Parts: sequence; C-alpha cells; structure tokens
Amino acid sequence: MTVLTISRQFGAGGKTLGKTVSKRMGYTLADEDLVQMVAERAKVSNDWVKSIEKEAGGSLLRFMDYMISKSYVDRVLAETKGYIDEKIYVSALSEIISTMADEGDCVIIGRGGQYILRDHPRAFHILLVGRREDRVRFMMENYNLARKQAETAITVQGKRRRALYKKFGKEDYDHPSLYDLVLNMSRISMEKATDLTCDLIRG
Repeated sequence: MTVLTISRQFGAGGKTLGKTVSKRMGYTLADEDLVQMVAERAKVSNDWVKSIEKEAGGSLLRFMDYMISKSYVDRVLAETKGYIDEKIYVSALSEIISTMADEGDCVIIGRGGQYILRDHPRAFHILLVGRREDRVRFMMENYNLARKQAETAITVQGKRRRALYKKFGKEDYDHPSLYDLVLNMSRISMEKATDLTCDLIRG
C-alpha cells in the first residue's frame, strides 16, 4: 500500500502529473478533496479553509481580532459550532493525510505531504521544478491563460506556497534531500515524468 506526495513549483505540472499517475496506477487522487476534509473536520466552510491556506502569517486571525467584535465572533462560532485557525488547520491536515497514507494507494498533491509523511515507510516524495518561462508556457497551453495571467498566477501562487509552508515552520521545501525523485519539467515530457514516477512507485 503506497502513497505518493507531489510537491511542485507552480506551473510545473503537479496536478497534471498527479492525474496521469493516479489513473495509470489506479490510485486515489487527493488535491482539493483535502480542503473539504479539513473543513468537515473543523466544521467550517471550504472557503474558510482556503483562506487559511492563502493568508500568510496569521493575517486572517489578526483581521478577526481587530476588525470584528469578540461578541460577534462568539455568536458566529456558537451558530456554526466550528472554528479553524492555523494550528487547527495543520493538525487536521496532518491527521487526514496520515490516515490516507495508512490506507495507501493514493496520490497527495501539495499541502506539506512531504513533511507530514517524511517517516512513513511506504511514502514516496517527488518534486517538480522548471524554468519560469516554461512554467508560464505550461499554464498558457494547459489552462488557456494569456501570458500576463499566467505570469501573475505563478507569482501569486509562489507567494501562497511560501506562506503555507511557513505554517509548518518550514523554509526548505525545495531542497532535494526531502524527495526521492526531483523532476526538471523543462527537460522532460509529462509522459516521461509519469513513467519515472510509476517506476519509482513500483520499485
């Protein structure tokens, strides 16, 4: 029972690789599903979880502290019976990813899987990188974006990625020692990347 985590520089094709590998291997693919699982665990909306992922350094919590009255927050939480902050988010995410890994045969995209499952005996971790220009081109070709849109998306998502890993207290997320395989998508095709990843899983 194997689990694969895919980390990537935005635009390197992590989601695409996850889909092709999971289809070929018959694995479960976990990406946006993780947002819903965390939301259900914390009894909050998907949007609230997404805001935790996107906001850096607790700015969402500071906004709540200073811009919204405590009594209002208390009423909202009493009505929804749910709450999430960065600590709860990381804890819930860790529990969910660990459970999925124990069940096996799944591909987990992003969200710190390489840290959460670092010591899991049947986990393989891969990292996708690529030149910025190639990643811009990939976004244009695969997501029907104009160049300016693709460039903006890569810049914004790169910042969000850094912010997310700060919640784990990590800044070495692109270091090759964290991974079993590092793929430079500027040098190889998606088909080759799929072959190499599946070979890694099969052993």
